[in-house]
Amino acid sequence: MSGQLGGPPPPTAEQLTALQSRLERRIAQLGPVIVAFSGGVDSSLVAALAARALDGQALAVTAVSPALASGELEGARAVAGAIGIAHETVTTAELERPEYRRNDRFRCFYCKSELYARLAAIARERGYRTLLSGANADDVGDWRPGLRAAAEHGVRHPLLERGVGKALVRALAERLGVPSAHKPASPCLASRIPYGTPVEKPTLQRIDAAERALKALGYRVLRVRHHGKLARVELGHAELARAGDARARAAIERAVRRAGYAQVEVDPQPFRSGSLNRRDG
Repeated sequence: MSGQLGGPPPPTAEQLTALQSRLERRIAQLGPVIVAFSGGVDSSLVAALAARALDGQALAVTAVSPALASGELEGARAVAGAIGIAHETVTTAELERPEYRRNDRFRCFYCKSELYARLAAIARERGYRTLLSGANADDVGDWRPGLRAAAEHGVRHPLLERGVGKALVRALAERLGVPSAHKPASPCLASRIPYGTPVEKPTLQRIDAAERALKALGYRVLRVRHHGKLARVELGHAELARAGDARARAAIERAVRRAGYAQVEVDPQPFRSGSLNRRDG
């Protein structure tokens, strides 16, 4: 019987053990490695596997820029400490790139090109052989120009290359005790800005402030989509139900307005990753 109606059965302990062994063997062949590390479940799983497979020859590096949401760096540091991998930060300057700021559909390509160029420089200086990312098999179903940037820099994707999708990623991360096993996805703040609207530091700061305010109200799965003076708030399915009464909606509107938005709408549909891609595409 499947774990979900119409879905595949959950993996058994034996299957997860076998998958872990295959992934660790492959990463061991690629080492020493640098892991592009956001602290989300995908990159955290790759980092955890690398730490186990390479015994001190793996480094997790988190990119820091105005597009990084508040709290994400602290979370990444905590995850790195828990899984036992060396962790550093690198400052990236994607906002200095006009092609990134203009925010066309290749924005992520320019961002990832900046990141991987910085990581490649560290690798050359310190003798790391391979750059790893946390891309998984489900990522190929969405618009992912960052994968093109990865290919140009020779980045390897252990999860994607083994056909490991998100459900398996979370199951294996939980089995390994990765703290972010069930962490909601938190892509860069620029992903809240529709293509064609320039990416500017004050805009990123406003989005970040609005999302922080909603998290302070207890919401966990959310996005604040930026549309000039209008903020469109997307909430997870359960949280959208919680926000259904007038008092909760008023609190949401006040919080987002204090962040600098003149108008606030709560999307009646639950949050879905990549919604701006679908609207713009």
